[in-house]
Parts: sequence; structure tokens; C-alpha cells
Amino acid sequence: MSAFADISATGTSTGNRVTNAIAMASRRTGVDFSYLLGQAKIESSLNPTARAATSSATGLYQFIDQSWLAVVDKHGSEYGLGWASNAIQQSGGRYYVADPELRQQILDLRKHPETASVMAAEHAADNKAYLESKLGREAEPVDLYLAHFLGVGGASKFLSVHDRAPDASAASLFPSAARANRSIFYDRSGNARSFADIRDRFASKLQKSSDGLGADIQYASAALPAGAKTVQPADYVRIETQRLSEQVDVGIRPQPQTARLAYLMLATLGR
Repeated sequence: MSAFADISATGTSTGNRVTNAIAMASRRTGVDFSYLLGQAKIESSLNPTARAATSSATGLYQFIDQSWLAVVDKHGSEYGLGWASNAIQQSGGRYYVADPELRQQILDLRKHPETASVMAAEHAADNKAYLESKLGREAEPVDLYLAHFLGVGGASKFLSVHDRAPDASAASLFPSAARANRSIFYDRSGNARSFADIRDRFASKLQKSSDGLGADIQYASAALPAGAKTVQPADYVRIETQRLSEQVDVGIRPQPQTARLAYLMLATLGR
């Protein structure tokens, strides 16, 4: 079993931990908090251990295996996960990890809200920069979600046409996506939706997902120094300690996987 498999949000503090993780990811990267929250609600209903039935998509942001390995390969070392990014290699356009156990440890981090949130934020930031370079305007949260839905290349194509001809039909430009997502590209009568209609519907969906949050959002208590980006080892140890303390069975003791996790994080981060 992977040493990371048991790192999940459990107990009564799950909701606070998840929103806290998303808020910290927003603060560390500058990516809009409402967008990150809305995306997580749409993708997983804020369930850190959500798993898709038809693909490898896992965690708050439903990263598939390849997408997760790609973003950790690119940004992991910025957040103290150099041990993971260094293990990820590419061959034939695909990402792989030679050691099966280490590969599973890296994939299991998708179920860790703090790591999943900051990687999702970095992925969104990359997409934002790409879209803005292509569109010549600021990319809005809905544009980032379109990049998530269509891929950044597809979103660039979609938005370029949207900005020129918002009332044009989108299905003809994206026939494969339209066949796979009829309810998005066509209305109930079978009429093709316009670029503007599709974008507006996604915007409404994001807004609805981020509404009603309330004013009780808490940022991580273990604040980072100004400008720091590292996911602190203390984050992992604190989370596991809290999880164990909330267990009803007072006979529960830290498992070998927990000790291995703490050792691995502290050792590889040089703490």
C-alpha cells in the first residue's frame, strides 16, 4: 500500500480543511479563489477522495493520472515535491514513473487537499497565461473552466471564435466534443447552442458553485513567510495528527504508513 493512500480528509473538519486548502492555494498562486472553489464543487462536490467510475480521475479536481503526473513534473519542485517531480519521466509524449510504488505515492497525493489544490491552481495559472497570450485579453474564470473542459488548445480556439462571432454555432467547430456532450452544445429541442450561450452557461454554473460560501473561510494557521510557496512538512504531520486525534477508538495508534509519510516528507524536504 502507498504511504500516501491514507492521507485523506476525514472527520468533522473535512469541509473546513478543504476550503482552507483552496484558500491557501489561491493565496500562494494568485489564482481566483472563487474559481478554484467552484471548479472543485463541480468536479468532486468538495470530496477529496472522489473517484470517477469511467476513468482514472481522482481527488478534488479530478486529475487523471497523466494530467497529474504532468503538473507535478512541472510544478512539484516549487512546493517541496522535488522527490516526486524528479521521479517523473517522459517517453512518447506520456509521463511515467519507473518505480510502481513511488508512482502510486505520487498519484495518491491527488487525495490530499493541500497538494491537489495548489497543483490545480498552478495548472489554472498556466492555462491563464497561455490563453491571454493567444487572446490578447485577460482570461476570466469561465475561460479557465473552458480550458479545463476543452483543453487549453481547444479553449483558445473556442474563445477566439467566441470573441469574433459570439452568436455562431459551436457544435460545427467541435464535432467530437459536441457528440460526447450533447446537453452542452445543444438545447433540449436539438438546436445548436452559440459560443456565447455555452460560455454563459459555464459562467452561471461556476457562479452557482461558488455562491453561498459564507464568511467563515479560514486560511491555514501555519502561515508561510511572505513569498514562500513550499508545502510545509508540518502541513502533512499536522493533518495526520489531527486525524488520529479525532478517532473515536482511543486504542488507535499511528500506522507504519503514517510514520513512513512523515519520514519521507521531512527527509526529502531537508527538514
